[in-house]
Amino acid sequence: MNWSLILNWAFVVALVTAGIRLAIPVLLAVLGETVTERAGVLNLGLEGVMAVGGVTGFLVAYLLQSGPLAAWSSWIGLLAGMAAGMLLGLILAVLSISLQADQVICGVTLVVFGQGLANYVYRQAFSSLTARVPGLPALPIPLLSRIPVLGEILFDHDATVYITFALVYLVWLFLFRTHWGLSIRAVGENPAAAETSGLNVSAIRYAATLIGTALAGLGGAVLTTIQLRMFREGITGGRGWIAVALVIFARWQPKLALVGALLFGLADSIQYRIQALSQVERGMGTIPYEFLLMLPYVLTLVVLLYRTGHSEAPAALGRAYDKSAD
Repeated sequence: MNWSLILNWAFVVALVTAGIRLAIPVLLAVLGETVTERAGVLNLGLEGVMAVGGVTGFLVAYLLQSGPLAAWSSWIGLLAGMAAGMLLGLILAVLSISLQADQVICGVTLVVFGQGLANYVYRQAFSSLTARVPGLPALPIPLLSRIPVLGEILFDHDATVYITFALVYLVWLFLFRTHWGLSIRAVGENPAAAETSGLNVSAIRYAATLIGTALAGLGGAVLTTIQLRMFREGITGGRGWIAVALVIFARWQPKLALVGALLFGLADSIQYRIQALSQVERGMGTIPYEFLLMLPYVLTLVVLLYRTGHSEAPAALGRAYDKSAD
């Protein structure tokens, strides 16, 4: 590997810029899972939710891109991805909250169901056709985007990047500075005491689950409709599982979730760009591409091991609440 291609400002700026973009789908899923788990519901089905949100958003954007709503096709696709995520969230809520099924089993089942459904829908809609959608253009922020280095890194992205960063603050504000957020946290810590205080535990858990899966579905739609502008089987690439791990790393705090997602995005960006350089050099690279592929997942394992023994999970996380048992 010719290291002079890497050790320069242009490469670093491009690397960090791409890392921020790659972090967005995972960050949306982490924010959603944080809300859900704060209410005591463990959703391990994020991989399936992101897949269904991704294929739904992509399909809707593709169908609308040549009609009168072409200018809004990507935005409508994102909303459709959120709606699809909520539908899967409703299935999870019925199983784990109303029927009090094991939440781990429900989550794994949701992964299998969601991925299978997404692949089936895509095959039926497009067969072997490689379809594309227009996505969203970059939206440079006036003046700020002209700042050397920082302008390109932080202020020259599409609208979904800015919206996601705003959501980090809004989710934190919602959970820790509003009455609704307090209710969600109370239900996640001690549902029996919350019920005694007049809170409807089931309704709050339903709402938190739907909010969480809506954001995860949005993450999948951003991945397919805005970033890759295509769909293929296995397109989520384990991002849902990584989001579950990053919630633990972030200690169920939206602000730390931003840090964890950015670390994953940078690792993902590194492996893509070094692979590309190795291909340009036609075999001169000294780093096996298999090692580069596993970088984001190794980083996730490292941060997860770092948090082992320091868990600050909601006390009632993963436990079904039976009002009649109290």
